[in-house]
Amino acid sequence: MSAERVAVVTGGTRGLGRAVTEALLEQGSTVVAVYRDDTDAARELEARHGDALVVEQADLREPDVCIGLIARVLDRFGRIDYLVNNAGALHEARLQDVDPAQWEVSLALNLSAPFYLSQAALAPMRVRRFGRIVNVGSVSATMGSGFQVPYTAAKSGLVGLTRSFARIGARSSVTVNCLLLGGFETELLADLTFTDRSQIEASVPVGRFGQAEEFAHAVLSLLDDHASYITGAVLAVDGGLGMGE
Repeated sequence: MSAERVAVVTGGTRGLGRAVTEALLEQGSTVVAVYRDDTDAARELEARHGDALVVEQADLREPDVCIGLIARVLDRFGRIDYLVNNAGALHEARLQDVDPAQWEVSLALNLSAPFYLSQAALAPMRVRRFGRIVNVGSVSATMGSGFQVPYTAAKSGLVGLTRSFARIGARSSVTVNCLLLGGFETELLADLTFTDRSQIEASVPVGRFGQAEEFAHAVLSLLDDHASYITGAVLAVDGGLGMGE
Protein backbone atom coordinates (compact mmCIF):
# COMPACT_ATOMS: atom_id res chain seq x y z
CA MET A 1 0.00 0.00 0.00
CA SER A 2 1.38 3.39 -0.99
CA ALA A 3 2.19 5.83 1.80
CA GLU A 4 0.95 8.75 -0.31
CA ARG A 5 -2.71 7.85 -0.51
CA VAL A 6 -5.61 10.09 0.50
CA ALA A 7 -8.49 8.31 2.24
CA VAL A 8 -11.99 9.33 3.28
CA VAL A 9 -13.46 7.24 6.09
CA THR A 10 -17.02 8.00 7.13
CA GLY A 11 -17.83 7.32 10.75
CA GLY A 12 -14.07 7.45 11.07
CA THR A 13 -13.55 8.86 14.55
CA ARG A 14 -14.85 6.08 16.78
CA GLY A 15 -15.63 2.39 16.82
CA LEU A 16 -14.85 0.36 13.72
CA GLY A 17 -14.24 3.43 11.59
CA ARG A 18 -11.65 4.71 14.02
CA ALA A 19 -9.77 1.42 13.73
CA VAL A 20 -9.61 1.89 9.97
CA THR A 21 -8.52 5.52 10.33
CA GLU A 22 -5.70 4.61 12.70
CA ALA A 23 -4.56 1.67 10.57
CA LEU A 24 -4.36 3.89 7.51
CA LEU A 25 -2.47 6.56 9.42
CA GLU A 26 0.03 3.94 10.58
CA GLN A 27 0.67 3.06 6.95
CA GLY A 28 1.32 6.68 6.05
CA SER A 29 -1.92 7.65 4.34
CA THR A 30 -3.59 11.02 4.81
CA VAL A 31 -7.05 10.44 6.24
CA VAL A 32 -10.18 12.56 6.25
CA ALA A 33 -12.27 11.10 9.07
CA VAL A 34 -15.92 12.10 8.90
CA TYR A 35 -18.17 12.25 11.96
CA ARG A 36 -21.54 13.68 12.85
CA ASP A 37 -21.97 14.14 16.61
CA ASP A 38 -19.02 13.06 18.74
CA THR A 39 -16.88 16.19 18.59
CA ASP A 40 -14.81 15.24 21.65
CA ALA A 41 -13.66 11.96 20.10
CA ALA A 42 -12.90 13.69 16.82
CA ARG A 43 -10.80 16.43 18.41
CA GLU A 44 -8.93 13.94 20.59
CA LEU A 45 -8.08 11.87 17.54
CA GLU A 46 -7.05 14.94 15.58
CA ALA A 47 -4.78 16.15 18.36
CA ARG A 48 -2.95 12.82 18.48
CA HIS A 49 -2.27 12.53 14.78
CA GLY A 50 -1.50 16.03 13.58
CA ASP A 51 -1.46 17.05 9.94
CA ALA A 52 -1.93 13.53 8.58
CA LEU A 53 -5.50 13.53 9.88
CA VAL A 54 -8.33 15.88 8.99
CA VAL A 55 -11.65 15.57 10.79
CA GLU A 56 -14.82 16.71 9.04
CA GLN A 57 -18.16 17.12 10.74
CA ALA A 58 -20.99 16.32 8.35
CA ASP A 59 -24.56 15.06 8.37
CA LEU A 60 -24.36 12.54 5.56
CA ARG A 61 -28.12 12.13 5.45
CA GLU A 62 -28.14 15.18 3.17
CA PRO A 63 -27.09 14.62 -0.47
CA ASP A 64 -25.58 18.09 -0.85
CA VAL A 65 -23.44 17.50 2.24
CA CYS A 66 -22.04 14.29 0.75
CA ILE A 67 -21.24 15.94 -2.56
CA GLY A 68 -19.73 18.99 -0.85
CA LEU A 69 -17.54 16.82 1.37
CA ILE A 70 -15.93 15.08 -1.61
CA ALA A 71 -15.50 18.42 -3.37
CA ARG A 72 -13.63 19.86 -0.37
CA VAL A 73 -11.32 16.87 -0.15
CA LEU A 74 -10.53 17.14 -3.86
CA ASP A 75 -9.95 20.87 -3.56
CA ARG A 76 -7.58 20.42 -0.64
CA PHE A 77 -5.63 17.33 -1.74
CA GLY A 78 -6.30 17.07 -5.45
CA ARG A 79 -7.22 13.40 -5.20
CA ILE A 80 -9.12 10.70 -3.38
CA ASP A 81 -7.63 7.23 -3.46
CA TYR A 82 -9.73 5.41 -0.88
CA LEU A 83 -13.36 5.84 0.16
CA VAL A 84 -14.61 3.74 3.05
CA ASN A 85 -18.38 4.08 3.44
CA ASN A 86 -18.56 2.99 7.06
CA ALA A 87 -21.06 5.41 8.63
CA GLY A 88 -24.40 3.87 9.45
CA ALA A 89 -27.18 3.73 12.00
CA LEU A 90 -29.40 0.95 13.32
CA HIS A 91 -32.67 1.45 15.14
CA GLU A 92 -34.60 -1.68 16.03
CA ALA A 93 -38.38 -1.61 15.96
CA ARG A 94 -41.33 -3.90 15.37
CA LEU A 95 -42.57 -3.72 11.81
CA GLN A 96 -45.85 -2.06 12.78
CA ASP A 97 -43.93 0.65 14.63
CA VAL A 98 -41.70 1.68 11.71
CA ASP A 99 -42.90 5.09 10.60
CA PRO A 100 -42.00 6.94 7.38
CA ALA A 101 -39.43 9.11 9.11
CA GLN A 102 -37.53 6.10 10.48
CA TRP A 103 -37.60 4.42 7.07
CA GLU A 104 -36.29 7.52 5.29
CA VAL A 105 -33.54 8.21 7.83
CA SER A 106 -32.29 4.64 7.63
CA LEU A 107 -32.13 4.67 3.85
CA ALA A 108 -30.57 8.13 3.79
CA LEU A 109 -27.59 7.20 5.95
CA ASN A 110 -27.15 3.50 5.18
CA LEU A 111 -27.73 3.58 1.42
CA SER A 112 -28.12 7.05 -0.07
CA ALA A 113 -24.99 8.49 1.56
CA PRO A 114 -22.73 5.75 0.10
CA PHE A 115 -24.35 6.41 -3.28
CA TYR A 116 -23.75 10.17 -3.30
CA LEU A 117 -20.23 9.90 -1.84
CA SER A 118 -19.24 7.19 -4.31
CA GLN A 119 -20.85 9.01 -7.22
CA ALA A 120 -18.80 12.11 -6.45
CA ALA A 121 -15.56 10.21 -5.84
CA LEU A 122 -15.75 7.81 -8.76
CA ALA A 123 -15.19 10.37 -11.54
CA PRO A 124 -11.85 11.69 -10.23
CA MET A 125 -10.76 8.14 -9.41
CA ARG A 126 -11.44 7.10 -12.99
CA VAL A 127 -9.49 10.07 -14.33
CA ARG A 128 -6.47 9.08 -12.21
CA ARG A 129 -7.06 5.43 -13.10
CA PHE A 130 -6.87 4.31 -9.51
CA GLY A 131 -9.35 4.05 -6.68
CA ARG A 132 -10.68 1.82 -3.96
CA ILE A 133 -14.21 2.02 -2.56
CA VAL A 134 -15.25 -0.23 0.32
CA ASN A 135 -18.87 -0.27 1.42
CA VAL A 136 -19.64 -1.58 4.89
CA GLY A 137 -22.74 -3.73 4.82
CA SER A 138 -24.28 -6.23 7.20
CA VAL A 139 -24.92 -9.95 7.31
CA SER A 140 -28.56 -9.00 7.84
CA ALA A 141 -28.64 -8.10 4.13
CA THR A 142 -28.68 -11.82 3.34
CA MET A 143 -30.20 -13.23 6.54
CA GLY A 144 -32.98 -10.70 7.10
CA SER A 145 -34.17 -9.43 10.47
CA GLY A 146 -37.67 -9.01 11.84
CA PHE A 147 -36.65 -6.05 13.99
CA GLN A 148 -34.27 -4.30 11.58
CA VAL A 149 -36.36 -3.99 8.43
CA PRO A 150 -35.26 -0.51 7.22
CA TYR A 151 -31.62 -1.23 8.08
CA THR A 152 -31.72 -4.62 6.37
CA ALA A 153 -33.35 -3.17 3.27
CA ALA A 154 -30.72 -0.46 3.04
CA LYS A 155 -27.84 -2.89 3.50
CA SER A 156 -29.33 -5.18 0.86
CA GLY A 157 -29.46 -2.22 -1.51
CA LEU A 158 -25.80 -1.58 -0.76
CA VAL A 159 -24.92 -4.91 -2.37
CA GLY A 160 -26.53 -3.90 -5.66
CA LEU A 161 -24.96 -0.46 -5.40
CA THR A 162 -21.54 -2.02 -4.90
CA ARG A 163 -21.76 -4.25 -7.93
CA SER A 164 -23.12 -1.51 -10.16
CA PHE A 165 -20.31 0.88 -9.25
CA ALA A 166 -17.82 -1.96 -9.63
CA ARG A 167 -18.90 -2.45 -13.23
CA ILE A 168 -18.61 1.27 -13.95
CA GLY A 169 -15.12 1.60 -12.47
CA ALA A 170 -13.56 -1.70 -13.50
CA ARG A 171 -11.90 -0.63 -16.76
CA SER A 172 -10.44 2.42 -15.00
CA SER A 173 -8.70 0.38 -12.27
CA VAL A 174 -11.24 1.44 -9.66
CA THR A 175 -12.42 -1.39 -7.43
CA VAL A 176 -15.63 -1.37 -5.42
CA ASN A 177 -16.35 -4.04 -2.82
CA CYS A 178 -18.69 -4.65 0.09
CA LEU A 179 -18.06 -6.22 3.48
CA LEU A 180 -20.99 -7.91 5.22
CA LEU A 181 -20.35 -7.58 8.94
CA GLY A 182 -21.66 -9.79 11.69
CA GLY A 183 -21.51 -8.90 15.38
CA PHE A 184 -18.62 -6.68 16.43
CA GLU A 185 -17.74 -5.24 19.82
CA THR A 186 -19.01 -1.72 19.17
CA GLU A 187 -21.52 0.76 20.55
CA LEU A 188 -24.00 -0.55 17.98
CA LEU A 189 -24.55 -3.65 20.10
CA ALA A 190 -25.74 -1.45 22.95
CA ASP A 191 -28.45 -0.04 20.66
CA LEU A 192 -30.12 -3.40 20.11
CA THR A 193 -33.47 -3.27 21.89
CA PHE A 194 -35.13 -6.47 20.63
CA THR A 195 -32.23 -8.67 19.58
CA ASP A 196 -30.56 -10.63 22.38
CA ARG A 197 -26.82 -9.97 22.31
CA SER A 198 -25.96 -13.23 24.06
CA GLN A 199 -28.00 -15.26 21.59
CA ILE A 200 -26.23 -13.65 18.65
CA GLU A 201 -22.82 -14.33 20.14
CA ALA A 202 -23.72 -17.93 20.89
CA SER A 203 -24.79 -18.46 17.26
CA VAL A 204 -21.47 -17.26 15.82
CA PRO A 205 -19.51 -20.35 14.72
CA VAL A 206 -16.19 -18.95 15.98
CA GLY A 207 -17.85 -18.38 19.35
CA ARG A 208 -17.32 -14.66 19.82
CA PHE A 209 -17.90 -11.20 18.39
CA GLY A 210 -15.35 -9.58 16.11
CA GLN A 211 -12.80 -7.00 17.18
CA ALA A 212 -12.20 -3.62 15.56
CA GLU A 213 -8.69 -4.52 14.41
CA GLU A 214 -10.07 -7.55 12.57
CA PHE A 215 -12.47 -5.30 10.71
CA ALA A 216 -9.69 -2.84 9.88
CA HIS A 217 -7.57 -5.67 8.49
CA ALA A 218 -10.39 -6.72 6.16
CA VAL A 219 -10.84 -3.15 4.92
CA LEU A 220 -7.15 -2.53 4.35
CA SER A 221 -6.78 -5.80 2.46
CA LEU A 222 -9.28 -4.47 -0.10
CA LEU A 223 -7.53 -1.09 -0.27
CA ASP A 224 -4.17 -2.63 -1.02
CA ASP A 225 -2.56 -2.04 -4.42
CA HIS A 226 -2.42 -5.81 -4.94
CA ALA A 227 -6.20 -6.10 -4.50
CA SER A 228 -6.67 -4.83 -8.05
CA TYR A 229 -8.35 -8.08 -9.20
CA ILE A 230 -11.01 -8.01 -6.49
CA THR A 231 -14.03 -5.94 -7.46
CA GLY A 232 -17.77 -6.38 -7.10
CA ALA A 233 -17.06 -8.79 -4.27
CA VAL A 234 -19.41 -9.18 -1.32
CA LEU A 235 -17.32 -10.63 1.48
CA ALA A 236 -18.61 -11.84 4.84
CA VAL A 237 -16.64 -10.71 7.90
CA ASP A 238 -18.88 -12.34 10.46
CA GLY A 239 -17.16 -15.28 12.13
CA GLY A 240 -19.34 -17.59 10.03
CA LEU A 241 -22.66 -16.16 11.26
CA GLY A 242 -24.04 -15.78 7.76
CA MET A 243 -23.77 -19.53 7.11
CA GLY A 244 -26.75 -20.07 9.40
CA GLU A 245 -27.22 -22.95 11.76
